[in-house]
Amino acid sequence: MTDVSEPTSRPPITPEAALRIALAARAMPNATLPALIDLIQRRLGDELDEEKLRQVTVTMLKTGFASADGEEDGEDIGIGLEAMKLAVRILWGETQGDDSLPKIESYEDGEMPGSVRVAVASDKGDTLSGHFGSCLRFLVYQVSPGEIRLVDIRDTMDAEFSEDLNLWRAQLIGDCHVCYVVSIGGPAAAKVIRADIYPIKIPDGGPAVEVLADFQKAMVDSPPPWLLKILGVAAEKRLKNYSAAMADE
Repeated sequence: MTDVSEPTSRPPITPEAALRIALAARAMPNATLPALIDLIQRRLGDELDEEKLRQVTVTMLKTGFASADGEEDGEDIGIGLEAMKLAVRILWGETQGDDSLPKIESYEDGEMPGSVRVAVASDKGDTLSGHFGSCLRFLVYQVSPGEIRLVDIRDTMDAEFSEDLNLWRAQLIGDCHVCYVVSIGGPAAAKVIRADIYPIKIPDGGPAVEVLADFQKAMVDSPPPWLLKILGVAAEKRLKNYSAAMADE
């Protein structure tokens, strides 16, 4: 007898995605789990996994819940932008309260002579793991030949409310001299450079401290002309044998 049974179908929502959605709904007052699932599936399709959830934005939640409620502003429906931001981080698999995030250290101007400020695009913990235009945060380090100190962690969730996302991100790290990224597009790199920030691509990423340790070594052994300029070294004394690749313009 021929077996005509239907093949086992893939569940519409993976277990990990279902867990994230449930936790995200819990993070937003007055937002029910069925309503959140319905909103996400209307925007992203019935089949949901962890990768698809990375497409959810605060704007998507705000407009989705507002339209369902007949209000124009997410604040008016009792959810609030901060709760929505937390929900998006949960859906993405990241939260600012993640124990894997490094601890910020105190820093006062002038404490580290000969240092430069470096931003590291990050999606997880203390790693270089983010693309310039989509990373969750920038880890900001003060780096001298003898010390690496994390001085700030800057969240990028509000970038989507800006008319120019890449300019907003460049301004967010406007006090930095260097920005390490996994990837950056040409137009974005041009805006970063115009902000007097030197973008450096390392496609494989890695632990931020290891990346910065290589930067420290270069500061001493083979500083590039742009770094010597930042440090105030006269033009005729600048070296030109630095190996780090500048992001494509």
